[in-house]
Amino acid sequence: MADDCFAHPRLAAVYDPLDPDRSDLNAYLRMADEFGTRRVLDIGCGTGVFALLLVERGIEVVGVDPAQASIDVARTKPGSGQVRWICGDATNLPPLQVDLATMTGNVAQAIADPQTWQKTLRGAHEALRPGGRLIFETRDPSRRAWEEWTREESYRVAEIPGVGSVESWVQLIEVSGPLVTFRSTYRFAVDGQVLTSDSTLRFRERDEVEKDLDAHGYVVDGIRDAPDRPGREFVFLARRL
Repeated sequence: MADDCFAHPRLAAVYDPLDPDRSDLNAYLRMADEFGTRRVLDIGCGTGVFALLLVERGIEVVGVDPAQASIDVARTKPGSGQVRWICGDATNLPPLQVDLATMTGNVAQAIADPQTWQKTLRGAHEALRPGGRLIFETRDPSRRAWEEWTREESYRVAEIPGVGSVESWVQLIEVSGPLVTFRSTYRFAVDGQVLTSDSTLRFRERDEVEKDLDAHGYVVDGIRDAPDRPGREFVFLARRL
């Protein structure tokens, strides 16, 4: 099940304007170019930002996401007709042969259930051609990113055309081992409606991820830094054997 920030139609509609800086995707675009990518599976494609950037480069894209509301937003964007959109997840995909599978943003961490995570790695492996790559990022647990998830640090107000003023903030709810739960709150000025979305992320250690990848038939070609968050994340480059 997708979190409400992606699955609720009103929240999906404001997701992009509330988070307009997607410079984090530039590193993924460069890697797509680096590996001569022609076909991509974008796992957790959300509102389609990355998928449509790939389409602009002439790359064939399949975007999969469990949130129908986010897929609906993606379908309204220019170029969306060139993407194959699937409402679902990587555990039950149609037959594919892609050069690259990606999980950008927090997607890998949002797959918090261990069994679903293993099935996702397996599904991505089946979708990749031999020698194809799976690339994703996950936060380094030692940096304790959740300590910054406070209302004071995250509060912002956005003026969104056709919607009006929207206040939003994040608050930490619970830290339980590798699982971190937080609540996102949104207040719409036009009618005063307040919506919340609870999310749980799993913070995996580097060696844990490497073992999972090895167990599912990948070789790790490299672990890079996230240029927009240096020293805070692991960017895994795994190749299907």
